[in-house]
Order: sequence, then C-alpha cells, then structure tokens
Amino acid sequence: MTVAVLTGAALTMSGGATALARTAPAIVVKDGVTQPVFSYEDAIREHVYVETGLDSDRDGKRDRVNVDIIRPRETEQGLKVPVIIDESPYYDNAGRGNESERKTYDADGNPLKFPLFYDNYFVPRGYAFLAVDMVGTTRSDGCPVSGGPSDVLGGKAVVDWLNGRAKAYRPDGSPVKATWTTGRTAMIGKSYDGTLANGVAATGVRGLETIVPITSISSWYEYSRMNGVKYWENEQPWLADYVDTDPPAKCAAVNADLDKGEDDATGNYNAYWKTADYRDGTVTRASRVRASVFAVHAVNDLNVKADHFAKWWDALARNNVPRKVWLTQRGHVDPFDFRRDHWVATLHRWFDHELHGIRNGIMQEPRADIEIGPDQWITQKDWPSPDARTLTLRPGGDGALGLKRAPKGATATFTDEPGPEGTGRSESEMVADPTAERPFRTVFVSGPLRRNGRLSGTPEARLRIKVDRPTSNVTALLVDYGEDTRVDYLGEGSGIRTLDTESCHGESTADDDACYKETEVTTVTSPVNVVARGWIDAQNHRSLSRPSPLRPGRYYDVRWETLSQEYVLKKGHRLALIVAGTDADYNTETPTGARVTVDLHGSSVRVPVVIGEDEPSTMVAPPEETPWRGPSQVTLPVQEREFR
Repeated sequence: MTVAVLTGAALTMSGGATALARTAPAIVVKDGVTQPVFSYEDAIREHVYVETGLDSDRDGKRDRVNVDIIRPRETEQGLKVPVIIDESPYYDNAGRGNESERKTYDADGNPLKFPLFYDNYFVPRGYAFLAVDMVGTTRSDGCPVSGGPSDVLGGKAVVDWLNGRAKAYRPDGSPVKATWTTGRTAMIGKSYDGTLANGVAATGVRGLETIVPITSISSWYEYSRMNGVKYWENEQPWLADYVDTDPPAKCAAVNADLDKGEDDATGNYNAYWKTADYRDGTVTRASRVRASVFAVHAVNDLNVKADHFAKWWDALARNNVPRKVWLTQRGHVDPFDFRRDHWVATLHRWFDHELHGIRNGIMQEPRADIEIGPDQWITQKDWPSPDARTLTLRPGGDGALGLKRAPKGATATFTDEPGPEGTGRSESEMVADPTAERPFRTVFVSGPLRRNGRLSGTPEARLRIKVDRPTSNVTALLVDYGEDTRVDYLGEGSGIRTLDTESCHGESTADDDACYKETEVTTVTSPVNVVARGWIDAQNHRSLSRPSPLRPGRYYDVRWETLSQEYVLKKGHRLALIVAGTDADYNTETPTGARVTVDLHGSSVRVPVVIGEDEPSTMVAPPEETPWRGPSQVTLPVQEREFR
C-alpha cells in the first residue's frame, strides 16, 4: 500500500466547476518512505495511566502504568497513526542510550524530553511514540520482578489500551481512549527494553505488529546462568531493587520471593524460571508470537549473551515468524552507536512496511546482516548461514586438535581448583602459554589453518568425562591463536569510542534535540581471541531441573552448546579447544576441587563452518613436527556490564 496526500486539493465538482477544499491531514510518502510533514515542536505531549489488572506490589489496588505520549497535532483533526513503544525500567535510574538520557517534564507532569531519537525522527513522519514506565518503575505503580509476568503484562496492557481492550485515565482521573491511533503497534528497545518487547510479543497480544529487540533476553534463567553454572548471585532481587527508586520497604516482600525463586543454592531451572521464559514458559511462548521481529544482537555481548538471540531466532523460525537480524562483533551496544545512518534508514523502512503497510521491498532483501570484522559487513539469506557445515574437531593425546580420534584409553586431566582470589581461574590464565602444563586446564591446538573459513552458528562441546567427586564446573573455550586486529569487545565501551562530534536524526526543540554524539569502532591487535564460550555444572548434563550427581570413577557423556558466534577463521591461525574448571571472569561458582579426566577418544567439538564448495575438513592441517608455544603473557579484560 502506498499513501500520498496533500493538505489541500483541487476537487472537480458536478457541472465542471472547480473549488478548493480542505482534505483531512494524512501521511505523505515519497521515494518509498514516509516524509516529515508533521511538526515536532507542535506535537501533542501528554501522559495517561493504563490500568493493568495486576497488583504486583500487593497493596490491594490495580497497578497503573504511566504512559508518556507524543503524537502529531493532526491526530486531533482525524489523522490516525501507528505507535512505536519503548517500554523501559531505566527512565529514572540508568537512563537510556549512550548518553544516559532521562525523561523530563513540565509543571503539569507532561513530558518535555523523550530519551533517544525515536520521537524526534518518527513523529514528524506520522507516528506516535510512547515512552512507557515498566511496572514498578519511575511513575508507574507496582513492583518490578526482573522479567517476570507482571513486567510483561504491564506492557501488554498498553497494547490492549491502544486497541480498545483496556482502560486508561488522565491525571485528573477521567477515562481516556486512544482514538487517535490505528492500533498498529511496534515495540523497540535495547537490553531490558527489548526484553520486554520479546515478552509482550510472546503473549500473542493482537495489535502488536512488530518488535525490534536489541541485545535482549529471551529466557531469564539463561541471563542468570548456563547449564546450572551461575553468572551472578542474587541477580533477580538485585536487578529489581536497582530499577526501583522507591523506598526499599515497598517491595521488600516481593524481592524476598525473587530471591527464593531464583534458587542460587542449586542453580537449577525451576517453576519460578518457567514464568520468566519467553520461549517456552508458563505465561509467554514463542509459539504465540504474532509480531514480526527485527532482532539486533552482538555475538560478543557477555551481558545479554548470544544464546538469547540464537534460541529465540530458532524458535521464531520454527513458527514461521517474519524476521530480520543484524549481528555485530561489538559487546552490549546499540546499532545507533555502531552503524548509525544505515540503522536509522533501515529502521525507518521496517516501520513503514510493518506499521504503514508501505511496499518497500525490505522483506525481499537478505534476512541477515553480519559484521565479520571491524566495520566490515556482509549479508546472507538467513542465520546461521545455510551454507554452514559441521567441522568435527577431536582432541589428541599429544595436545593436538585435529580430525582423527585419539586412541582408545588416551586421557587428559584437569582440576576444578580455585585461583588466587578463591573463585576460579581467569580466562587470561586459561589461554596463556597454551602448550605448557597447567593443573586447572587441558589444551588442544590445531596446526596452522590451511585456508579461511567462517564460523556461523553455535559450536557444541561433546566431552566424555569422569570425576572424583559428585560434580565439577566445566568451561569449554574455542580460541583463535593468531595475530590480528579485532573489535575490542572486552575493552572500555565494548567496541565503541564516543566522540565529541554530533549527528542529528529528526527534528528538535529547545527541550529535546535530535542530536547525539558520534562514535567510532575500537580495535585491539593481539595474538589471541576467545571465539566461543560455554559452561556447565556436570551434574546438570541430563536435566537443568533435576541434577544427577556423577558417580566417581564412572565416565559420562556431557554435551552442551557454547555461545553462538559469527567469526572469520583465518588461514595460518590456529584453533584451540580449552577445557577447564570454573571461569572466574564470568562464573560466580565456588570451584568444587574435583579432578576431571577427559576420555579423548570419546570427546570432540563440533563447529559450523562456511567454506564454499569444499568440506570444512580441508581447513585442518595434519599435526606438526615443529613445536609451537603460543603467547606466554595474555591479558583479557572482563567485559563491563552495562544497562544503558
């Protein structure tokens, strides 16, 4: 559908007379995109409270969600517009975006400044923008529950209100309806904001046409831990307290329930986590998603890790959800800060297509944009690459990583021992001096790769192990040894540097400008990079809910997926599999002290590789006769955890 209108038109009347008549205000499309024909300065700015039907703070009253609205003034003259929502718990604490912006208000409590560029850019083009305070945060009622049901259902209530299925009230208490909207709604946001978009979409709510989740969670269990290994202690109540700026006593009882439900004592998946699972939960499921999805994720994000995207994407594919994805080599970074102009233009076309119905061809373009090196992008028809094939690499008794199985009876050992700080061993320790004997790890290194290939997808560790205690934490690292310049995703800024210059996208007022500081990629030149990471508590090898302690002295097959990746494996570099105990950089577990024996004959790592027409095995060289040592001193920073 294309739409084009004028604010006044010459109409031919009966009898051939011509008269000027005013037409209703409407959207203008030119060159396939909506045009900025509506005044941003004159736009209506208001706020309402949407009734949710929840009582998350247990005060006997229904929670109401604060909704700050900006919409073209012409919506008072019959124009109906679609809606873009950024629902967030961060509007009065961490702020939004690289510059940590917060909302500001006038004396009547109506919004003056909306964080980010969405309002400045899209309102003049015929959209309304809603900045929604998540339940329990900023000016909304209730208690936040770190991704649980009430967080999600509060956002759903807003979509319901926009479609005439829920009630809302003005600040004076009078009821208000969203008569100015078509009801067609999008949700967008980074991190927690995009997570809420995932969750609301997974309720199956009607009227939510598309979501744009950016580095966002799809299972809160997997945000907190992997396969029984905890990333953080006390994560659920801590995060709820962080986003709630009300006095602590208000939600103390709710937070106590979060603490109990997350079950830090075991690290297991349970009924509590099922309520905050958007892929296959009790409240939300990917099979219910009606909205299209334009996902953005960073394969090197170690806050919201890449398995959130990969498993969500796979679930969407199984249900034939229309979708698109950008994958970057940065860390927890918004595309506005790594590919700004292209991002704004692509997002514009996406919303025009999904909300205004403009046929602009965006769905006929390649589904995936992939960053394969610093500011180096390719497109492919899907993700993972349909051309990827499995390369099975096997550890050898001589420390080599190759194609052949080790002889029966060949083993390697390591101990899940504490490091100097009493936790585990750092990744710097794990990857340094790879051919040297270290009691806390075992390392297997390939010869120089014979040709380039690209990892596209999710590696899988398959280990046959026995332990001398009921369990052990096990880390599997896939490591690239070879001097190269890569995105500095572990450094300050997680791959970007903020500059003093600005660029502007949209229209401005004295209170809310559309200009933001530009950024540039940061790189690091080093001889080593951890490509993929994966962790498991060995007693969870059969079930995340029902651990099976291992019988000492008996071998078990332990298989698990690492974090997903897109990574160019370069000719002349070496690929290594490092198996170790507790990862002090990203695990909060206490090492068990178990001695772990790896049956090399029964162990492997499976890597999805794109290498053209040939078999991936052609990348792998036979074992070398000349000894290779590798870098003896390695410093890998721990990636900062950000909420902006």
